[in-house]
Amino acid sequence: MLKEVRHDLILKALGDYRRRKILDLIRDRPRTTGELCSHFKNLDRCTVMQHLSVLERADLIIVKRKGSYRWNYINPLPIKEIYDRWICNYSAKTVDLLARLKQEIEK
Repeated sequence: MLKEVRHDLILKALGDYRRRKILDLIRDRPRTTGELCSHFKNLDRCTVMQHLSVLERADLIIVKRKGSYRWNYINPLPIKEIYDRWICNYSAKTVDLLARLKQEIEK
């Protein structure tokens, strides 16, 4: 998959607050789809599954089936790709600017 297409999928997946909430829930430990559904009282199971599908297509979650359970695990690597591309370089420049500012103030 092209990197640009991959990044589009990741950013689209992260663009919805419910999908970010799902990632927050599975950050600490994997959860079954049923557990995730129980956290969204205002959504039916089908809608939660659609959100999980978007996250899976973006490779933000890894799904393992064990018996009748579907376990959802977070995959932080796509988030790191976005961080490396969009945040890391900008934050390094900001730190450099602050270091220069500190040097100027101390003169």
